[in-house]
Amino acid sequence: MEAQNKDTLTVEKLAQNLANFAIDRTDLKELMAALPPGNDLNITAVEYELGILKILSVGWGISFFMAITDRNKGPVTQYFWETIQEISQSISDLTHTTTGTQVDYFNILKERLAVYVKGMQENPKATNPALIMGPVFAGVCGSPDNAIAILTGTKMFTLTLGAVKEYLNTVLIDDIRLN
Repeated sequence: MEAQNKDTLTVEKLAQNLANFAIDRTDLKELMAALPPGNDLNITAVEYELGILKILSVGWGISFFMAITDRNKGPVTQYFWETIQEISQSISDLTHTTTGTQVDYFNILKERLAVYVKGMQENPKATNPALIMGPVFAGVCGSPDNAIAILTGTKMFTLTLGAVKEYLNTVLIDDIRLN
């Protein structure tokens, strides 16, 4: 795609758009609707974990698809995670208000990230991280050997990474201007 056909965004706007995509549940609902009836999955756990996996996958997408030499990579990453932290605080507050239960959603994201990273570290020869993410996803859903859970996690990871890559290829980041 040629540069003149690309939208120009600020670092903050790009990160906000990615964060909005990360929490959008449209594709999550489609994956849930595609689960075969009569499966033995804990549907609540699958839906909850898909939301977490999508957020983490967008974060990974930024890391994977923005060049290490891109001076905007650090700021985009920082603004993305700051936005996710703000959203997480809202989720935590809402959960506390509605259920009376204290939940630190951002900490849950960090803990789950550690689980996925550990899965990748335990399989250093894996050339495709999607082959790791699906089984780890199934494990955190409580169904480590369930092919449907593995495929669902793999699909969320790969679709999300693909969407982030496609989006990053359609935008330019506006250079910071000093007054």
